[in-house]
Amino acid sequence: MAIPDYQSIMLPLLKFLGDKKEHYLRDAIDYLSKIFGLTDEEYKELLPSGQQAVFDNRVGWARTYLKKAGLVESTKRAYFKITNRGLKVLKDNPKEINIKFLEQFPEFIEFRSIRRKKATKPNEKEILINQTPEETIESAYQGMKEGLAAELLQNIKRSSPAFFEKLVLDLLVKMGYGGTRKDAGQAIGRSGDGGIDGIIKEDRLGLDILYIQAKRWENPVGRPEIQKFAGALQGKRAKKGIFITTSSFTKEAEDYVSRIDSKIVLIDGNLLTQFMIDQNVGVSQISSYEIKRIDMDYFTEQ
Repeated sequence: MAIPDYQSIMLPLLKFLGDKKEHYLRDAIDYLSKIFGLTDEEYKELLPSGQQAVFDNRVGWARTYLKKAGLVESTKRAYFKITNRGLKVLKDNPKEINIKFLEQFPEFIEFRSIRRKKATKPNEKEILINQTPEETIESAYQGMKEGLAAELLQNIKRSSPAFFEKLVLDLLVKMGYGGTRKDAGQAIGRSGDGGIDGIIKEDRLGLDILYIQAKRWENPVGRPEIQKFAGALQGKRAKKGIFITTSSFTKEAEDYVSRIDSKIVLIDGNLLTQFMIDQNVGVSQISSYEIKRIDMDYFTEQ
Protein backbone atom coordinates (compact mmCIF):
# COMPACT_ATOMS: atom_id res chain seq x y z
CA MET A 1 0.00 0.00 0.00
CA ALA A 2 1.02 3.64 -0.32
CA ILE A 3 2.62 5.43 2.61
CA PRO A 4 -0.27 6.75 4.76
CA ASP A 5 -0.62 10.48 5.36
CA TYR A 6 -0.03 11.77 8.87
CA GLN A 7 -3.75 12.05 9.65
CA SER A 8 -4.27 8.34 8.97
CA ILE A 9 -1.46 7.60 11.43
CA MET A 10 -3.00 9.51 14.35
CA LEU A 11 -5.48 6.90 15.63
CA PRO A 12 -3.17 3.87 15.29
CA LEU A 13 -0.45 5.86 17.06
CA LEU A 14 -2.77 6.78 19.93
CA LYS A 15 -3.87 3.13 20.23
CA PHE A 16 -0.20 2.11 20.37
CA LEU A 17 0.17 4.41 23.39
CA GLY A 18 -2.99 3.05 25.03
CA ASP A 19 -0.98 0.87 27.41
CA LYS A 20 -0.12 4.06 29.36
CA LYS A 21 3.60 3.29 29.13
CA GLU A 22 6.39 5.59 27.99
CA HIS A 23 7.43 4.79 24.42
CA TYR A 24 10.40 5.58 22.21
CA LEU A 25 9.54 7.25 18.90
CA ARG A 26 11.56 4.75 16.81
CA ASP A 27 9.65 1.85 18.41
CA ALA A 28 6.38 3.54 17.46
CA ILE A 29 7.57 4.04 13.88
CA ASP A 30 8.60 0.40 13.53
CA TYR A 31 5.32 -0.82 15.02
CA LEU A 32 3.19 1.40 12.80
CA SER A 33 5.12 0.40 9.68
CA LYS A 34 4.00 -3.18 10.32
CA ILE A 35 0.41 -2.13 11.05
CA PHE A 36 0.25 -0.35 7.69
CA GLY A 37 2.10 -3.17 5.92
CA LEU A 38 4.83 -0.97 4.46
CA THR A 39 7.38 -2.56 2.17
CA ASP A 40 11.09 -2.03 2.80
CA GLU A 41 11.15 0.47 -0.08
CA GLU A 42 8.22 2.45 1.37
CA TYR A 43 9.75 2.36 4.86
CA LYS A 44 13.05 3.74 3.57
CA GLU A 45 11.62 6.26 1.07
CA LEU A 46 13.13 9.69 1.71
CA LEU A 47 11.80 13.22 1.46
CA PRO A 48 13.14 15.16 -1.56
CA SER A 49 15.88 16.63 0.63
CA GLY A 50 17.11 13.13 1.45
CA GLN A 51 17.42 14.13 5.12
CA GLN A 52 14.58 12.05 6.57
CA ALA A 53 12.34 9.11 5.71
CA VAL A 54 8.82 10.09 4.62
CA PHE A 55 7.15 7.68 7.04
CA ASP A 56 9.33 8.84 9.95
CA ASN A 57 8.37 12.42 9.17
CA ARG A 58 4.66 11.65 9.06
CA VAL A 59 4.68 9.66 12.30
CA GLY A 60 6.59 12.50 13.92
CA TRP A 61 4.00 15.03 12.86
CA ALA A 62 1.10 12.77 13.84
CA ARG A 63 2.67 12.74 17.30
CA THR A 64 3.14 16.52 17.24
CA TYR A 65 -0.51 17.15 16.35
CA LEU A 66 -1.69 14.76 19.06
CA LYS A 67 0.54 16.63 21.51
CA LYS A 68 -0.87 20.00 20.45
CA ALA A 69 -4.37 18.63 21.13
CA GLY A 70 -3.29 17.40 24.57
CA LEU A 71 -3.70 13.70 23.79
CA VAL A 72 -0.04 12.76 24.28
CA GLU A 73 2.88 14.37 26.08
CA SER A 74 6.66 14.25 25.80
CA THR A 75 8.52 12.76 28.74
CA LYS A 76 12.08 13.22 27.51
CA ARG A 77 13.91 13.44 24.20
CA ALA A 78 12.20 11.14 21.63
CA TYR A 79 9.99 9.56 24.34
CA PHE A 80 6.29 10.18 24.92
CA LYS A 81 3.13 8.72 26.45
CA ILE A 82 -0.62 9.09 26.35
CA THR A 83 -2.41 11.63 28.59
CA ASN A 84 -5.69 11.27 30.50
CA ARG A 85 -7.39 13.17 27.68
CA GLY A 86 -5.94 10.73 25.19
CA LEU A 87 -7.22 7.78 27.22
CA LYS A 88 -10.69 9.34 27.29
CA VAL A 89 -10.60 9.73 23.50
CA LEU A 90 -9.69 6.05 23.09
CA LYS A 91 -12.49 5.07 25.47
CA ASP A 92 -14.95 6.87 23.19
CA ASN A 93 -13.72 4.55 20.39
CA PRO A 94 -13.55 7.09 17.50
CA LYS A 95 -13.58 5.73 13.95
CA GLU A 96 -10.76 8.07 13.01
CA ILE A 97 -8.69 10.95 14.33
CA ASN A 98 -7.89 13.77 11.94
CA ILE A 99 -7.55 17.55 11.85
CA LYS A 100 -11.32 18.06 12.08
CA PHE A 101 -11.53 15.75 15.10
CA LEU A 102 -8.69 17.55 16.91
CA GLU A 103 -10.33 20.94 16.41
CA GLN A 104 -12.64 20.18 19.34
CA PHE A 105 -9.70 20.98 21.63
CA PRO A 106 -8.92 24.70 22.25
CA GLU A 107 -5.16 24.15 22.40
CA PHE A 108 -5.16 22.64 18.95
CA ILE A 109 -7.28 25.43 17.48
CA GLU A 110 -4.76 27.97 18.79
CA PHE A 111 -1.89 25.95 17.30
CA ARG A 112 -3.56 25.82 13.89
CA SER A 113 -4.79 29.39 13.72
CA ILE A 114 -1.65 30.96 12.24
CA ARG A 115 -1.28 28.37 9.47
CA ARG A 116 -4.97 28.52 8.58
CA LYS A 117 -4.88 32.30 8.23
CA LYS A 118 -2.10 32.00 5.67
CA ALA A 119 -4.02 29.47 3.57
CA THR A 120 -6.38 31.80 1.72
CA LYS A 121 -7.12 29.61 -1.30
CA PRO A 122 -9.02 26.28 -1.17
CA ASN A 123 -6.20 24.34 -2.82
CA GLU A 124 -3.71 25.82 -0.35
CA LYS A 125 -5.87 24.65 2.56
CA GLU A 126 -6.00 21.17 1.10
CA ILE A 127 -2.21 21.06 0.77
CA LEU A 128 -1.72 22.17 4.37
CA ILE A 129 -4.12 19.49 5.61
CA ASN A 130 -2.68 16.59 3.61
CA GLN A 131 1.03 17.40 3.95
CA THR A 132 3.30 17.70 6.95
CA PRO A 133 5.02 21.10 7.32
CA GLU A 134 8.30 19.63 6.02
CA GLU A 135 6.51 18.20 2.99
CA THR A 136 4.84 21.55 2.33
CA ILE A 137 8.19 23.35 2.54
CA GLU A 138 9.93 20.79 0.35
CA SER A 139 7.12 20.82 -2.22
CA ALA A 140 7.47 24.58 -2.48
CA TYR A 141 11.25 24.24 -2.68
CA GLN A 142 11.03 21.65 -5.45
CA GLY A 143 8.64 23.88 -7.37
CA MET A 144 11.04 26.81 -7.08
CA LYS A 145 13.96 24.57 -8.07
CA GLU A 146 12.12 23.32 -11.17
CA GLY A 147 11.32 26.89 -12.18
CA LEU A 148 14.95 27.92 -11.66
CA ALA A 149 16.14 24.93 -13.73
CA ALA A 150 13.85 25.88 -16.62
CA GLU A 151 15.10 29.48 -16.51
CA LEU A 152 18.71 28.26 -16.41
CA LEU A 153 18.21 26.08 -19.46
CA GLN A 154 16.71 28.97 -21.43
CA ASN A 155 19.75 31.11 -20.63
CA ILE A 156 22.14 28.31 -21.58
CA LYS A 157 20.46 27.85 -24.96
CA ARG A 158 20.75 31.59 -25.63
CA SER A 159 24.44 31.67 -24.75
CA SER A 160 27.33 31.56 -27.21
CA PRO A 161 29.34 28.37 -27.91
CA ALA A 162 32.31 29.88 -26.08
CA PHE A 163 30.22 30.61 -23.01
CA PHE A 164 28.76 27.11 -23.10
CA GLU A 165 32.30 25.74 -23.10
CA LYS A 166 33.15 27.86 -20.06
CA LEU A 167 29.96 26.75 -18.29
CA VAL A 168 30.75 23.05 -18.79
CA LEU A 169 34.33 23.56 -17.56
CA ASP A 170 33.17 25.47 -14.48
CA LEU A 171 30.67 22.75 -13.63
CA LEU A 172 33.11 19.87 -14.07
CA VAL A 173 35.73 21.58 -11.94
CA LYS A 174 33.14 22.26 -9.23
CA MET A 175 32.23 18.56 -9.33
CA GLY A 176 35.86 17.65 -8.67
CA TYR A 177 37.16 16.96 -12.18
CA GLY A 178 40.03 18.57 -14.03
CA GLY A 179 42.15 19.73 -11.11
CA THR A 180 42.25 23.54 -11.18
CA ARG A 181 40.15 25.69 -13.49
CA LYS A 182 43.34 26.54 -15.41
CA ASP A 183 44.24 22.86 -15.86
CA ALA A 184 40.76 22.08 -17.12
CA GLY A 185 40.87 24.92 -19.61
CA GLN A 186 44.12 23.64 -21.10
CA ALA A 187 42.80 20.08 -21.26
CA ILE A 188 39.87 20.83 -23.53
CA GLY A 189 40.18 21.92 -27.14
CA ARG A 190 37.66 23.78 -29.23
CA SER A 191 35.68 21.74 -31.72
CA GLY A 192 34.38 24.70 -33.68
CA ASP A 193 30.89 23.24 -33.97
CA GLY A 194 29.28 24.86 -30.96
CA GLY A 195 30.24 22.00 -28.66
CA ILE A 196 33.26 20.69 -26.80
CA ASP A 197 35.56 17.82 -27.78
CA GLY A 198 38.48 17.09 -25.51
CA ILE A 199 39.77 15.44 -22.38
CA ILE A 200 39.75 16.33 -18.72
CA LYS A 201 41.31 14.72 -15.65
CA GLU A 202 39.00 12.42 -13.75
CA ASP A 203 40.66 13.46 -10.49
CA ARG A 204 43.21 15.98 -9.27
CA LEU A 205 46.06 13.50 -9.63
CA GLY A 206 45.22 12.76 -13.23
CA LEU A 207 45.09 8.99 -12.67
CA ASP A 208 42.54 8.70 -15.46
CA ILE A 209 41.00 10.96 -18.08
CA LEU A 210 37.50 11.53 -19.39
CA TYR A 211 36.59 12.28 -22.98
CA ILE A 212 33.94 14.98 -23.23
CA GLN A 213 31.53 16.07 -25.89
CA ALA A 214 28.81 18.68 -25.45
CA LYS A 215 26.04 19.67 -27.83
CA ARG A 216 24.03 22.86 -27.40
CA TRP A 217 21.09 21.39 -29.31
CA GLU A 218 17.33 21.73 -29.42
CA ASN A 219 16.61 18.33 -30.97
CA PRO A 220 17.12 15.06 -29.05
CA VAL A 221 20.49 13.35 -29.43
CA GLY A 222 20.06 10.00 -31.14
CA ARG A 223 21.97 6.76 -31.29
CA PRO A 224 24.11 7.75 -34.32
CA GLU A 225 25.72 10.63 -32.39
CA ILE A 226 26.44 8.38 -29.43
CA GLN A 227 27.94 5.75 -31.72
CA LYS A 228 30.29 8.38 -33.17
CA PHE A 229 31.27 9.38 -29.66
CA ALA A 230 31.91 5.76 -28.69
CA GLY A 231 34.08 5.43 -31.79
CA ALA A 232 36.02 8.55 -30.78
CA LEU A 233 36.64 6.96 -27.39
CA GLN A 234 38.09 3.88 -29.01
CA GLY A 235 40.28 6.06 -31.22
CA LYS A 236 41.66 7.75 -28.09
CA ARG A 237 42.00 4.40 -26.29
CA ALA A 238 39.71 5.83 -23.65
CA LYS A 239 37.14 3.87 -21.64
CA LYS A 240 35.15 6.71 -20.08
CA GLY A 241 33.24 9.59 -21.55
CA ILE A 242 30.64 12.24 -20.80
CA PHE A 243 28.14 13.41 -23.40
CA ILE A 244 26.36 16.62 -22.43
CA THR A 245 23.44 18.18 -24.28
CA THR A 246 21.01 21.00 -23.62
CA SER A 247 18.22 18.87 -25.15
CA SER A 248 17.58 15.20 -24.39
CA PHE A 249 18.56 11.69 -25.47
CA THR A 250 16.41 9.26 -27.41
CA LYS A 251 15.53 5.90 -25.91
CA GLU A 252 17.68 4.24 -28.58
CA ALA A 253 20.69 6.32 -27.51
CA GLU A 254 20.20 5.41 -23.85
CA ASP A 255 19.76 1.74 -24.71
CA TYR A 256 22.93 1.74 -26.82
CA VAL A 257 24.98 3.21 -23.96
CA SER A 258 23.77 0.50 -21.59
CA ARG A 259 25.04 -2.26 -23.89
CA ILE A 260 28.56 -1.16 -24.81
CA ASP A 261 31.84 -1.76 -23.00
CA SER A 262 32.81 1.90 -22.76
CA LYS A 263 31.38 3.81 -19.83
CA ILE A 264 29.50 6.79 -21.25
CA VAL A 265 27.52 9.08 -18.97
CA LEU A 266 24.65 10.95 -20.63
CA ILE A 267 23.74 14.35 -19.20
CA ASP A 268 20.66 15.98 -20.70
CA GLY A 269 19.44 19.53 -20.19
CA ASN A 270 17.43 18.71 -17.08
CA LEU A 271 20.30 16.91 -15.37
CA LEU A 272 22.74 19.62 -16.43
CA THR A 273 20.70 22.32 -14.73
CA GLN A 274 20.23 20.20 -11.60
CA PHE A 275 23.99 19.79 -11.34
CA MET A 276 24.44 23.52 -11.83
CA ILE A 277 22.00 24.33 -9.03
CA ASP A 278 23.56 21.77 -6.68
CA GLN A 279 27.09 23.07 -7.41
CA ASN A 280 26.08 26.77 -7.40
CA VAL A 281 27.17 27.35 -10.99
CA GLY A 282 25.22 30.17 -12.62
CA VAL A 283 23.02 30.65 -9.55
CA SER A 284 23.40 32.49 -6.25
CA GLN A 285 21.82 32.02 -2.85
CA ILE A 286 19.35 34.69 -1.80
CA SER A 287 18.13 33.22 1.50
CA SER A 288 18.34 30.20 3.77
CA TYR A 289 16.16 28.85 6.56
CA GLU A 290 16.96 26.73 9.61
CA ILE A 291 14.39 24.23 10.85
CA LYS A 292 14.64 23.65 14.59
CA ARG A 293 12.88 21.50 17.17
CA ILE A 294 12.61 21.50 20.96
CA ASP A 295 15.65 20.07 22.74
CA MET A 296 14.02 17.93 25.43
CA ASP A 297 17.43 17.26 27.03
CA TYR A 298 17.62 20.95 27.91
CA PHE A 299 14.33 20.81 29.79
CA THR A 300 15.20 17.62 31.72
CA GLU A 301 15.85 18.61 35.31
CA GLN A 302 18.55 16.65 37.09
